[in-house]
Amino acid sequence: MNQIRLLALTAGGTGLIKPASGTWGSLPPVILAFLIGLSGLSWPIQVAMAALVLLGTWGCVAMGAWAEEKWKTHDPGEVVLDEVAGQALALLLLPWPLLEPSLTWVAIACGMGFISFRLFDITKPPPIRGLQRFPCGWGIVLDDLAAGIAAAALCWLILLPFIS
Repeated sequence: MNQIRLLALTAGGTGLIKPASGTWGSLPPVILAFLIGLSGLSWPIQVAMAALVLLGTWGCVAMGAWAEEKWKTHDPGEVVLDEVAGQALALLLLPWPLLEPSLTWVAIACGMGFISFRLFDITKPPPIRGLQRFPCGWGIVLDDLAAGIAAAALCWLILLPFIS
């Protein structure tokens, strides 16, 4: 059971890659969105990202106390399931149906979503940083979800002039 928790919380072990475990942990949703985006359909991206947001959030909340006890710290760096959830939320909220379904736009959207999420997740501008104060799993994941929302908003602002 502990191995399953470890595998889930570290997003298949990406949270154990050093340095920049959060960056490594943010990559699985980006790769998945890109691969699905190659189909030319936007709704499968949205369904997959919504599933990752829900499962990632649930996993952090359900296993957050266990993770904090295992690593003896609040919001352990090895736990990147929160990055998966936050990155997936950033990608979920992008204007996929409004973008041209081409390899170029899928790559641009995924790249922008990734860079903007990492920007907000690393810098944690107010009020994002304050969300880490919540107990256990909520404190682990809420700041990442907020970073995902901020990242999507920034992407919308940048992409808006290019949307036909």
